[in-house]
Amino acid sequence: MKISLKWLKDYVEIAEPAEALAQMLSDVGFPTESIETFGDDTIIDVEVTSNRGDCLSHIGIAREIAAATGRQLKLPEIKYEPAKKDINSLVSVEIAEPELCGRYTARIIEGVKVGPSPAWMVERLEAVGLRSVNNVVDATNYAMMETGQPPHAFDYEKIKDKKIIVRKAKKGEKLVSIDSTQCNLEEDMLIIADAKGPVAIAGVMGGLETEVSDSTRSILLEDASFDPVSVRTTSRKLSLPSESSFRFGRIIDIEKVDWASQRTAQLIVEVAGGQVVEGLVDAYPARWQQKTVEMRFSRLNKLLGIEVPADRVMEIFKGLCFEPQADGDKVTCTIPSWRSDISREADLIEEAARVYGYDKVGLQERISIEVAGVDRRQHISCVAGGFLNSCGFYEAITTSFCDAKSAKLISGKDAQNCLAVQDETRKSENLLRNSLTGSLLNVVRHNYNSGNKNVRLYEIASVFRQGKDNSCDEHTSLTLICDSDFRVLKGALCGVINTISPNAEVVLKPCELQWAKAGAGVLVDGKMIGSAGVLKDEVVSGFDIKSAQICCGDLNFDALLELEPGQIKARPIPKFPAIVRDLSLIVDEQIPWAQLEEVVRSKAPKELENIKFEGIYRGKPIAANKKSVTVSMCFRDEDGTLQHEVVDGWQEKIVSALTSKIKAQIRQV
Repeated sequence: MKISLKWLKDYVEIAEPAEALAQMLSDVGFPTESIETFGDDTIIDVEVTSNRGDCLSHIGIAREIAAATGRQLKLPEIKYEPAKKDINSLVSVEIAEPELCGRYTARIIEGVKVGPSPAWMVERLEAVGLRSVNNVVDATNYAMMETGQPPHAFDYEKIKDKKIIVRKAKKGEKLVSIDSTQCNLEEDMLIIADAKGPVAIAGVMGGLETEVSDSTRSILLEDASFDPVSVRTTSRKLSLPSESSFRFGRIIDIEKVDWASQRTAQLIVEVAGGQVVEGLVDAYPARWQQKTVEMRFSRLNKLLGIEVPADRVMEIFKGLCFEPQADGDKVTCTIPSWRSDISREADLIEEAARVYGYDKVGLQERISIEVAGVDRRQHISCVAGGFLNSCGFYEAITTSFCDAKSAKLISGKDAQNCLAVQDETRKSENLLRNSLTGSLLNVVRHNYNSGNKNVRLYEIASVFRQGKDNSCDEHTSLTLICDSDFRVLKGALCGVINTISPNAEVVLKPCELQWAKAGAGVLVDGKMIGSAGVLKDEVVSGFDIKSAQICCGDLNFDALLELEPGQIKARPIPKFPAIVRDLSLIVDEQIPWAQLEEVVRSKAPKELENIKFEGIYRGKPIAANKKSVTVSMCFRDEDGTLQHEVVDGWQEKIVSALTSKIKAQIRQV
């Protein structure tokens, strides 16, 4: 933002040289990029942060100087003799998109004579980088650089039916802007239209057809407030930057729109003649609500580490027009309409600190840093990650968004039933993911496309699910994915749980899952905390992955934090050898492993140390709707060496039970 020192002196007393003034502005948060001489004037190029749109003007900068020095801010006195006419009979305004246009005002100025601007106005505009066009346009630019509110002047006679409509563009509408750019308008762009069609792009630029020309005699003066996101987005899409869009994109003062309009009208009459019609057409759907913010003096001093006198804080807030009211340790400030960036206590603390002076915060040769201990969440994350790394799983870090197709494949929900963000830059991936599975499948696809197979990945991150009343239910999930046998996934899931809680009982219970052709719920000590399964072929192909089998497991990480740490119980090395017997059993396809294991344990003696699933086979010579399951049983006697004859007897009882209860058959090699 270029500031003319001569111009600035109209609003606040300046006694310092340019270098000292630049340093002062830098101290209060507005660093200087350059200081240049322009004729007999000095131009200071000030850097203004995006949240301080109120300082993109000479009055805004003057207000900051007044607050920092305690000097008086002098605003222009507005005086003109209005024409006694009913303005409502001359123009009407309709806001069809109140969410994108908070306020729109229209004034009529009659009898203007368009021509060159006076030398003083041309000189000031050129000093801050604006070229002179004609006296009417120059007056609107002058008002913008003075007040920060961008106005626009239409040729009143060229407005069809003398009605302004603020609406979104219709499909196929076009507009030639005043810089002769052909603009193909999109349906999400906010425009200013008359009864015929578009006459301006809201907050960005006016149209060539209704611009002020030498033949213009009456002006329709627009001053408005537009949604900053809408203006920025439209300006970028059309590659049409302007001083107006730069300011509207950083929030203007909606309450001062009328005052800014009066000031612009005064300047137009001053340099182009004519007379302002009395009154104003003011479309203001939802009035701005003034807010109050509280701050504690003790909190200010604690954050800054120094004692700032309360009286000085009150002076600073008065200088910033915050109307402070002190009550003990608390001060309540009424925030003016131009300070949209002030909403909480920390904002007031920042204001007090920057005006008081960051240089007053002392320096110490040494500082003490208290190292905080690792909390349980960090500890469990490290433990889980370390274990999974040892199992060959690599950590993935993905974004929190997914597209509608991914959401549908994993959760079965359409986009309208998922949480989403209104972000113009995320048109295809604007849904908040409710599972990490889709994100990890995208990483698997990327690895496959790069020639990497045998992929094992995990991620610990937030997922978002729709709660009651469309609220967001956010929790942390631990998800594993691999293109290996399901036993690899099961081992990793059970292992990571038992690494966190060694004594926890982990059971996988068969259940139906939206995304799995074979799924199971993960129960820990009887509580369901996750799921695991083999992904459906249509899900895998939906992510464009060519793999025979992909397995995925998901655990509620927040539930893992609640597990009892427990102690690993050691036991002596067995004194006597074990006998292992493997059985290949042909069973019906629908018989689950849990049922088979239950039958084995029901007839097994206490010497059965362990039972393991070794594998499964389908195909010739196994009949259709049948499968071959290999079971490994380990027997051990703690008091002596087992005899094979004894184990043969136990095995016969187990096989008999399997035959009678689930109609299992011993597979003959």
